[in-house]
Amino acid sequence: MTPIILRILPYIAAVLIGATGAWMWQANSYGQIIAANEASRQADIAMIASAGAAQARKAVERQQLAEQAVAALDKKHQKEKTDGLAENELLRRAAADSARRLRIAGSCRAGGGDVSSTASTSSLGDAGTVELSTASGSTVFDIRAGIIADQAALKALQSYVMNVCR
Repeated sequence: MTPIILRILPYIAAVLIGATGAWMWQANSYGQIIAANEASRQADIAMIASAGAAQARKAVERQQLAEQAVAALDKKHQKEKTDGLAENELLRRAAADSARRLRIAGSCRAGGGDVSSTASTSSLGDAGTVELSTASGSTVFDIRAGIIADQAALKALQSYVMNVCR
């Protein structure tokens, strides 16, 4: 019985040596594949990080440009509003000091719907101008100041939409 084992023993040893060699070759092959995949994954991660950083830089640049545009528009429209309100205040003071008068131009037509034709038989004609009282004039200047502020705000919003929100 020992002679059979001695005959088989070289075959068993050869199979064991072959299996060990195959296992080592396969482990080396898988190691290379894993290393290549890891290198590819690292390259992909680096590329994604680089693209993300570039997008972030572009977004920051766009944000800064938008902020600069808003600041410029705000400065421009604030100056226009301030100038308009200053002019209104000068006119208000001039009217209050009696250096200037606030007059409203108007006309009356007998048959035009402004005044009933049965009110009077005399001709009304053009009324020319009407001079306002100091209190009424102040109210007109208050209304004008509100209009100036509203128009400035509207222009600022329109500029913002046209120049920044494009």
